[in-house]
Amino acid sequence: MGAGILKRGGAGRRRRGARGKPAVMSEINVTPFVDVMLVLLIIFMVAAPLLTVGVPLDLPQTAARAVESEPEEPLTVSVQADGTISIQNEPVAPETLIDKLRAIAAERGSDKIFVRADGKIPYEQVVQVMGALNAGGFSKIVLVTDTGGPALGGQTGN
Repeated sequence: MGAGILKRGGAGRRRRGARGKPAVMSEINVTPFVDVMLVLLIIFMVAAPLLTVGVPLDLPQTAARAVESEPEEPLTVSVQADGTISIQNEPVAPETLIDKLRAIAAERGSDKIFVRADGKIPYEQVVQVMGALNAGGFSKIVLVTDTGGPALGGQTGN
């Protein structure tokens, strides 16, 4: 209910001071607040999956388990099928990869680097990127794949 003014007369009459001005009835109306919160909740539920879209890759599938999630967004290096290297979603030149990673890693709590490589690129190119990362001082490197692929014995993973 909204705030209202009690009128003179009747059993619910209240007086303030000697003048007899009507008292203001103050109640908090939470309905608009709840409406706004529900709208914001829906907006964030729709927008959140769109924020995790990265560089489009055809990741190889393996039987490996998923890595535990990080408290902050993981630092990702992606290698696309055409050989383009990206940090997060921004393409970088191979010569500047390590310098940019060092600058970004200096501001972060975690020193893990997730390497995402398209399944169609040669293994040699993935190893060269990983070698450059290791030579640049990054030793915690995680290879990202899709789950549900075949294991060595031909069985599919969980």
